[in-house]
Amino acid sequence: MLNIANDHGTPAPATAPARSEKVERAARHQAHVPEASLSVTGWTATAARHLLAGIRISLGWVFLWAFLDKLFGLGRSTAAANAWLDGGSPTAGFLGKSATGPFAGLYHSIAGNAVVDAMFMATLLGIGTALLLGIGMRVAACAGAVSTVLMWTAMLPPTTNPFMDDHLVYAAVLILLALLGAGNTWGLGRRWAATPLVRRNPWLT
Repeated sequence: MLNIANDHGTPAPATAPARSEKVERAARHQAHVPEASLSVTGWTATAARHLLAGIRISLGWVFLWAFLDKLFGLGRSTAAANAWLDGGSPTAGFLGKSATGPFAGLYHSIAGNAVVDAMFMATLLGIGTALLLGIGMRVAACAGAVSTVLMWTAMLPPTTNPFMDDHLVYAAVLILLALLGAGNTWGLGRRWAATPLVRRNPWLT
């Protein structure tokens, strides 16, 4: 530092180097903490992406299996004699016999209708395929949420809860998957978004 009274320079205090070393050590320590935090955050984000992708694929298989079982009568929820390919109705059993609650009359009236059967099967196939491939997640989420909520209204009140059941949970999870871009991991979401069709129509992502 400069001593104005004596008009000549004086050496810096002997404690300056020690203080400088302390500042450097503190700076190195502070710089190291964010690096550790970032590494943990990065691992967590990666794990979350893979978990969401697994949930997406699982739900996709649920929808696609329902389609295949009703189409071929694979014997799980649909007997072979009731297969859609053999003239059976995929909605007659659920809407015609199982529907309860305030909307039961409506669902009983449309059960077994050919147009309703076709729309129901197309919905199962479309949602299942989109979720498995990770494409059209917004459309799949909206269609899936509407479908599961409608299924919820067909069985009111739920047998094990005053109002909540797995159909509402499925609807919420489907919307969450679309919002978080779950189709980009283990899926074709990025490639789908880069196609000219989707670039012109972003709602198809």
